[in-house]
Formats: sequence, structure tokens, C-alpha cells
Amino acid sequence: MKYRITALAAALLAVSACQPQQQEVREPEAATGFQQKQSVKADEFMVAAANPHAVEAGYNVLKAGGSAVDAAIAVQAMLGLVEPQSSGIGGGAFILYWDNEAKKLYSIDARETAPMAATEALFLDENGKPAKWIDAVVGGRSVGTPGILRGLELAHSKWGEKEWGSLFDDTIKLAEQGFEVSPRLAKLVELEINPGVKKMPVASDYFFPNGEPLKAGQVLKNEDYANSLSLIASQGVDVFYQGEIAKDIVEAVQNSSIEPGVLALDDLANYEAKLREPVCSEYRAYQVCGMGPPSSGGITTQQTLGMLENFEIGNLEPNSEEFVHLFTQASKLAFADRNQWIADTDFVEVPVEAMLNKNYLAQRAKLITDLDLGKAQPGTELLPKYQQDIAYELPNTSHVSIVDDEGNVVSMTTSIEMGFGSTVMVRGFLLNNQLTDFSLAPGDGEKKYANRVEPGKRPRSSMAPAIVLNEEGKQVVHAIGSPGGSRIINYVTQSLVGLLDWNMDIQDAVNLGHVTNRNDYTSLEKGRDISNLKEALEARGHNVKVLDLNSGLHGITITDSGKLIGAADPRREGIAKGE
Repeated sequence: MKYRITALAAALLAVSACQPQQQEVREPEAATGFQQKQSVKADEFMVAAANPHAVEAGYNVLKAGGSAVDAAIAVQAMLGLVEPQSSGIGGGAFILYWDNEAKKLYSIDARETAPMAATEALFLDENGKPAKWIDAVVGGRSVGTPGILRGLELAHSKWGEKEWGSLFDDTIKLAEQGFEVSPRLAKLVELEINPGVKKMPVASDYFFPNGEPLKAGQVLKNEDYANSLSLIASQGVDVFYQGEIAKDIVEAVQNSSIEPGVLALDDLANYEAKLREPVCSEYRAYQVCGMGPPSSGGITTQQTLGMLENFEIGNLEPNSEEFVHLFTQASKLAFADRNQWIADTDFVEVPVEAMLNKNYLAQRAKLITDLDLGKAQPGTELLPKYQQDIAYELPNTSHVSIVDDEGNVVSMTTSIEMGFGSTVMVRGFLLNNQLTDFSLAPGDGEKKYANRVEPGKRPRSSMAPAIVLNEEGKQVVHAIGSPGGSRIINYVTQSLVGLLDWNMDIQDAVNLGHVTNRNDYTSLEKGRDISNLKEALEARGHNVKVLDLNSGLHGITITDSGKLIGAADPRREGIAKGE
């Protein structure tokens, strides 16, 4: 059964309130515009994703009678071509799947793993100090064992309908013929959001042909990627994990011109995607479900909602000063718990049920006053003891929501972490830098960081694919998720409030001006009405920054009558399409 909120685990010892070291400030990737979008309606099936080519690939599969999982495979293959900076077969994913016939929710953990040769000192310098974040990101050291293909293979074995190889046809064809570079990709290349792209020879040649950055509208071919997908289509994913692709991946990592890594052939050969129990909590008249550890997305979203449930949010104006204050304070408290406890449960104990207990969250909500909390501390009732860790999650990634004609649903968040990942490029695709999602320092003494590097361990993530069920847990109401690094949690949670408290159309919920607080400062989205709250919030003691907050929310609502309503984030270039 799913993790569910139960009686609070008896507390034996109080947890020390340990302050983290000062984090370096890293803000979201460059904004690429805000284009107002309208919700899209359909009767049979729908896909919402971050690029029109990817949506079209998924749509074609659904129209031909494929399942939601089949479409997700086609979408992911295409995203790796046209949105390579955000996700791809060199990365990982978390997948929620609703089996509409069985009325059951599943989750697949296709998160990357640390190589078996990795140690706690992976990101420490000769003086035992953690590396600067960009020094940790670029090169082979940060590459974890990619998981997405094993995850999709597992999903396809259970819920696929179409022949595996056919799901790559559209992408192989487009990779060979060439696609027009999108304005977003061109701008992110031009701005050099990841300095490693220009420093790493293979990536530099691809994204800076003849030394010049790719231009919007330029036709770009990727025959190496077409070849890789052709092998995966014809031979299955074993060619990626045990065959010639695996050998090339390991060679590229171990011989990286910057920070060679320790990924080995055995790491790839032994990788397994895992079926995990989804985490579900009641909120108002709904069940909100998401990923459990090693993702922090589901728990932290549900903790925030669980605290907000103690206030009459539905009576507040959307994005009002009062709401934004309550939201940021609940988020601070949830992030304090997140940084203390959430990590890979195959390695550490995470008090999931206790963290989601209604009484515990009601007590946490009592800490919220009319003034800003300052630095929130983790709950003292929960065990075991860990320290607040130091981990950086960078604002890229991609989210896909799909409903097929049988009512099955996929909510998948997929990532290579930093924009352009580690910048190690091999066989036409970029490799992830997910190992920097671990705490760069291990901590010390008895209270080491839960999310420290360990061989074979999966780094904590903020990816928060969500599926909302009705009160009885028998029908999907919404599927949604977003990229955005650790801000993902706030983006998804705020959208869920819009849907569940304010009964918004899903596009209107996605369009809401963003607010985030990760137990640091309150950020308000630049250029949106919400930014006008800066002075009022500062009067309450908030440290406020007005920033570009570039979510990539993609969601689908299923109405009581079975109609589908899709939404794509106006901050990115995605669409929703159905029939």
C-alpha cells in the first residue's frame, strides 16, 4: 500500500537544530519570454510537454492506439533531440502511472545512482572543503549512472501496447533530417548558462558549430543521436547498459578533459529502475500523490499543503498578500524538514509517515504568525538525527503529462540536472550531472548528512510529478509537474492550491505569478502582478527578491464527465494537444 499519514511516530530524542553552511546563490536559467496560452480541450487523449515536436511525437503514438507509457517513450526520445539542455537518455526520471482499469497508482524510480567507486570525498578538495558548485558540475566527476531508459523499459514491460522499436521512429527521422533550433535553446546556448558547453570539445562542436552559437531557426542534424536511438530501438536498452553505447559512455566519463569521473561498466550493467510506493496525503476533498524518496518532491509538497490546510486558503484572493505570506512560511517549515531527513531510503531512514502526520503538521502550522519566521528549524519530534545538508539543485529538467484513450495517466519529470548537464556529450546526447544533487560535503560525527554521497546511492531530488485523485482515490482529477531545480516544489504546490482551493482552470493555475521560498528568501516573479507585494512582505520581515522564475508546468485535468483539459507553461515553448 502507499505511504499514508498515520499516527505520529513516538519521539524518543529531540533533534539538534543544526545550521547549514552558507549556500552559494544560483538563480534560475535565463528567461525566454512569457507567451499567454489558453487551455486545450479534448475527449479521448492528450499530451502536454515542453516542445511541440515532442508533443507531436506523443500525439502520433496515442492516435495510433498506443498507451500513455508508449507516448511517454516517444516524447522523451524527442525531448533529448530538441530540448537537449533539459533531459535525455543520459539522465533520469521519476514516473507516476495511473492504471485506470485496476484503479491503482504506481511510481517508478529511474533516478541515477552514484558509481560504486564514488566516496563521500567525491566533491571535496585537497583541504577537505566542498568544491564550488560549477567546478562540481562540469565534467565526468558529476555523472551518475543514467536511469531513464531502464525506467521506460520497466514501464513498457508492464503497460506498453506498441512495439518498442516503433516508438523512436519520429525522433530518428527528425534527427537525420534536421530540426529548426528553437528560440529557447538558441538563447540558452548564447548566454552560456553552463560554461562547460564551450569547454568540452564534443559539446562545443555541436552547440557552437564553427565557434558560433546555434541560432534560432538554424537546421540542426544529430546523426549520432539517430544512430544511438536506432540501436536502442532494434536491440533494446541492453545496448545502452551493456553494449557498445555503454562502453562509449564510460570512456567519455573516465577520459573527460575536465574532472574525469569514476563511472564504470559494472555501474551501467547493474543499474535497476525500481517500483516504489507513491506517497499520498489527503488535502481538502482530494488525495494528492507524488514520489517518495529519493525524491523530496512528493513529501515536501504534501507537507506544505498539510500546513496550509489549517488555514482557510479558499477564502483568500489568489496570490493575495495573506496567501503569499502563509505559503512562504509553510514552505520554509517543509524545506527545513526536507533538508534534514529526505534521502535515498535504501541507505537511510526517512520518517515519511511522521512527516506527513496531520497532527504534526498542525503543530508546525502554529509556528506561522503574521511576521516572517526567519530561518525555520526542522521539527524536534522526528528521528533519526541528521544535519541540515548542503546540496544544490539547478533549474532545468522537463515535465510530461499524458492521458491515453483508456484513461491511463503518466506524470513524468525527467532531467539531466543543470542546463546541458555535465556537458560530457557522447553519441549525440548529453550526460547528467546528478551527483551534484548529493550534499557536496558528507557532514561529520554521528549526524552525517542523510543525502551524502555513498556508492550505489541515489541523490535526493526535488522532482515532483503529481497526480491528484478524488476523495475515494478511484479517479484521476489532475496530473501536473514542473522543472525548476528545488523551486519545483513551490511551483507544483502553488499550482495545486490554484486547482484545489481556488477551483481554477488548469491553464489559469499554471499562469499564476510565482512565489518561492526554500527556507531562505521570498522570491516573487518578475514582471507579474505578484511582484507588487514586495513592500508589504518586507514590512512583515521577509527578505524579498524579484526574479525571473522559469517554471515549465505541464498538466492535464480530467473532468467528472471525462473531458480532458490541458495546459502548457507560458514561460516555455511547450503545448498541450489532444483529440
